[in-house]
Amino acid sequence: QVQLVESGGGLVQAGGSLRLSCAASGRTFSFSTYAMGWFRRAPGKDREFVAVISGSGGSTYYADSVKGRVTISRDNAANTVYMQINILKPEDTAVYYCAANPKGTTLRMYDYDSWGQGTRVTVSS
Repeated sequence: QVQLVESGGGLVQAGGSLRLSCAASGRTFSFSTYAMGWFRRAPGKDREFVAVISGSGGSTYYADSVKGRVTISRDNAANTVYMQINILKPEDTAVYYCAANPKGTTLRMYDYDSWGQGTRVTVSS
């Protein structure tokens, strides 16, 4: 079983930046064989895809809504994935979740088989 723990959320003013982290663990979990994604759920909205990175870190994909402001990265030695969000906007307010995908860099939520509990990001205007 895989455990994912997000951190780094908080309250930030519009225009600011945050770096979210997601630490992965599990007795038989081979971190580098999983693509890792970030999703978010804004108040009153469905969970949506934000970014994904391949197991090697060589491929990344971003939602159009964050492209140019978000950078996803990973440290396979530390079993951790990161997401840097710059120029934060009030519409970025959401709970951010990381998830592990054994199928590769897909955007479909049902391809992700392990999820963290989320970290809350609130952006004030």
